Amino acid sequence: MKPLKQFSIPFTGLKIGKHQFEFEIDNSFFEAFEYSLVKKGSLNATVELDKQETMLILQIHVKGTVKLECDKCLAEFNSPLDIKERQIVKFAEDELESDDLEIIVLNKKESAIDISEIIYEFINVSVPFIKICGQNGDGQECDQEMIARLESLSHGADKKEELTSDDPRWAALKKLK
Repeated sequence: MKPLKQFSIPFTGLKIGKHQFEFEIDNSFFEAFEYSLVKKGSLNATVELDKQETMLILQIHVKGTVKLECDKCLAEFNSPLDIKERQIVKFAEDELESDDLEIIVLNKKESAIDISEIIYEFINVSVPFIKICGQNGDGQECDQEMIARLESLSHGADKKEELTSDDPRWAALKKLK
């Protein structure tokens, strides 16, 4: 994951207090993750790192657009995202599994935190489950030509079913009921 190297924040040299970091997220960010729901996008991430004695508190704000495929007409459209989340990072002698989803446990020997996966998860979770141009896009409407074509094909399936019900070759099979 070489393209994600820039998303590593070295916190050991930082003084206690708040620090601001800016990141640009583009298509190469999403290409680094296999099987990503989002393939293209242009976003800016602002991370405010509040360094304390025993933990880090990350306030993450991601804003921009991602390119999604409409589930209704299959057209690509831009979907705006505005995500504000908080992530807590605690230090421990050995890496322990945390049951809390908001808390990450890091070994005290660590000197940097990679926030690429955190940002990636926040983006993917904010993508709507059903993606439709008119509802989730930035004003783009569904492709009416594609909608009409899909409706004509769905009506064609009904006609095909009607034809097979009148076909005398199926009469012998209907007697088996």
